[in-house]
Amino acid sequence: MTILVTGATGTVGRHVTELLVKRGANVRALTRNPERAERLLPQGVSIASGDLMKPETLEAAVQGAEAMFLIVSSDEPNADLNTDPEVVRLAEAAGVKRVVVLVGYEEGPVEETLQAGRMQWTLVKPAEFMANVLADWGEMIRADGAVQEFNGDALSARVHEGDIAAVAVEALLEDGHHGRTYALTGPEALTRKEAVRLIAAAMDRGIPFVELSEEEARRNWRDQGYDEESVDFFVQMAVNTPEAGYTVLPTVEQVLGRPARTFAQWAKEHRREFG
Repeated sequence: MTILVTGATGTVGRHVTELLVKRGANVRALTRNPERAERLLPQGVSIASGDLMKPETLEAAVQGAEAMFLIVSSDEPNADLNTDPEVVRLAEAAGVKRVVVLVGYEEGPVEETLQAGRMQWTLVKPAEFMANVLADWGEMIRADGAVQEFNGDALSARVHEGDIAAVAVEALLEDGHHGRTYALTGPEALTRKEAVRLIAAAMDRGIPFVELSEEEARRNWRDQGYDEESVDFFVQMAVNTPEAGYTVLPTVEQVLGRPARTFAQWAKEHRREFG
């Protein structure tokens, strides 16, 4: 069985690729950077060059694939991506039978096109990735030994990216997942302060949490190059986090037959990356 994995070098896609290889699938990784993919991905994975925003570049990649893991936006830093829904129609025309989509903040044209077609589909809709804290706080901890953040009491039911991938792989390889939307969370909701304490425990050192005012946080985000719309969104997420962002769900355990991994486990796995 040949499975096309898009976003194969991303936070979730790399886990999807590795798990599929372990399960004996023939994996074809779609990437805009073949050289990087060859460095990062397991041996035996075939590399296909293509751009999800340019469907015409995918014609060779989808040929012979029976299933596809599809991302609609990139979780890699500074990687602009907005998948063209024509990709779905191209895959269907090429004979792809099953598609699992990693949904972004909300569903859009890609998901709508898939649901209107003839292929089997599953939507995987995670809460905040645990890996986000490495992107958000890693440099601060390495440089300053502390985390400076707005509203340390904001809750998040962060989910391990490996669990997201494991659910996606089950839906790709096993029957019974067609038409399902899997909202995924970790096993607990933690505040930002609690998450920092768990990283500190994993590193066996103290990591102070420095509470920023709203204006200080806004200034930091502007200095990082974010526009005002994005800054307003970040503030809103911190002050009025949507219920879906912190409500713990049993979906991971229901699909995989084991508990979702905790943030403490994730922190131990990544402690060296925090310095």
